[in-house]
Formats: sequence, C-alpha cells, structure tokens
Amino acid sequence: MTTVFAILLIVINLGKGLIVLVNKYAPEEMVVKKQVTPQRQAPATGIPSQTTAAIVSAISVMTGGKGNVVKIEKL
Repeated sequence: MTTVFAILLIVINLGKGLIVLVNKYAPEEMVVKKQVTPQRQAPATGIPSQTTAAIVSAISVMTGGKGNVVKIEKL
C-alpha cells in the first residue's frame, strides 16, 4: 500500500512539473479578436436601428466575435 501511495505521489509531481515546463516553453497562442462591424438592416423590416445594434452586439459578446447576424425577422 505504501508503494502504491509513493508511486502515485511521484506521478502527480511529475505531471505538475510537466505542466510547468510546457507552459514555460510552449505558451498558449494569443487569439486576436477582430472588430465586428454591425450590419444595418433595411428600413422595411420595421426594427429600429437601436434594437438592431443591441442584437448585433449581444450576438458578438455571446459568440466571442465569431458570430454574424445575417437576418433579423419579427415573428
């Protein structure tokens, strides 16, 4: 039982050491977010421009800038 506990401690410490080495010599790449310009809806939709801007900014925040509003419809 003591041998199993000792080997487990060695594995845990080696794992922590490996994490420290990887983070030091191969840091995670920084992702550059591009600015999303909101697309304007045609005035025929009947949705105010402030509401459209709020929807576009909410989608941008929720998707981390990867989402794109293509069409907004009133249901």
